[in-house]
Amino acid sequence: MRKRRLWADLALLLVAFIWGVAFVVQRVAAAEVQAFVFNGVRFLLGALVILPFASIQARRRVESGEMNWNLSSLTGRKYLPGVLLAGLLLASGVAFQQIGIKYTTASNAGFISGLYVVLIPIFLTLGGRRKIPRPVVWIAAVLSALGLYLLSSGGQLQINRGDILIMVSAVFWAFHVILIDWMVQRVEVMQFASGQYFVCGLVSLGLGLYLEPGVLQQVLSNWLLLAYMGVISVGLGYTLQAVAQRVAPPADTAIILSTEAVFAALGGWLFLGESLAPLQLLGCGIILLGMLLAQSDVILGKRQAFFEAEG
Repeated sequence: MRKRRLWADLALLLVAFIWGVAFVVQRVAAAEVQAFVFNGVRFLLGALVILPFASIQARRRVESGEMNWNLSSLTGRKYLPGVLLAGLLLASGVAFQQIGIKYTTASNAGFISGLYVVLIPIFLTLGGRRKIPRPVVWIAAVLSALGLYLLSSGGQLQINRGDILIMVSAVFWAFHVILIDWMVQRVEVMQFASGQYFVCGLVSLGLGLYLEPGVLQQVLSNWLLLAYMGVISVGLGYTLQAVAQRVAPPADTAIILSTEAVFAALGGWLFLGESLAPLQLLGCGIILLGMLLAQSDVILGKRQAFFEAEG
């Protein structure tokens, strides 16, 4: 069991690395491929990678009697709105993120995107799904706001517009995760993932074809970037995460996946020559602390589920 947990933790670390490096790829792609085309192609590729595994997994569970539905359950009227909404939230989040990363660094994008873990309990409270968050969550929110200010402005009275767009994307990520938590209790995870990726990819590519000229040339000229983001980041990354989380405890998952932002910063430094001033590094550290505090109930092994409604 200990060996399985070690391998699961290493798989999660690889996922964090893949997703951290993805911010570097997105930063490079932002100058080469227009945002909607980039997002459309990468998520359609990711959906195609996941779909065979989703079909195999569903068939095995049906045959073993674990569930009595199959891939067609996602197209039923009961769950189709959830899949569509998840795809639209995802499309909105990646659009703001990809447009924003053009005006900021991979380091900033990685840390600011992770702030969704702080926003989730606050949004759940505002929506009446939880009582007032524990004091540590409010402390995490204040720390994250301070860290965001230091990271984005370097202590100056100005905020980078790219960082603002990335922050907007974090809002969509938070709503997306809340919806996913509700959906995966009712549908099979891999099927749901492929469904929402198809919706995101089709919506994004449709907007790209309408709003962005030269689609085919952009895709052909940057196929390697798109392949990494679609096949490796979306397809392989999600699959590894799903497999590893069956073994790894929630505390391991919360801590290890938080290092995604650190890998984004390291990748930006190694591959793009990005550097952070001392105050910005302090901001990164404060944001990471806020992210971990927001997940402290999971990390400390509290029985109450992170998304569980209270009262």
